[in-house]
Amino acid sequence: MADYYNDEDLGRFAEIGRARPDLTEKFFAYYQATLEEGALTKREKALIGLAVAHAIPCPYCIDSFAQSCLEAGSNIEQITEAIHVASSIRGGATLIHGLQALNSIDKVSM
Repeated sequence: MADYYNDEDLGRFAEIGRARPDLTEKFFAYYQATLEEGALTKREKALIGLAVAHAIPCPYCIDSFAQSCLEAGSNIEQITEAIHVASSIRGGATLIHGLQALNSIDKVSM
């Protein structure tokens, strides 16, 4: 097995509902509803999805949201900025947890 990620699996996502189609239908209905135009445009939501996909990271979501971004009218500069926002937040979250280490050191050093 060269890679765990198989890009053909994205097209098979609905198969996850084989054993419980009722739950899968509810998930997909919710998922679609969250991406509908509302206070945010579809383009904005696609960029958010792409950034989150990079932060968690989920290669299937990256593929899906990269395509959604293009379909919604985003350009490469906007896509790149969204990815950098995700990167900076992920980096900041890592750094802020450094306070946990400092707290532990301070307890031992007292």
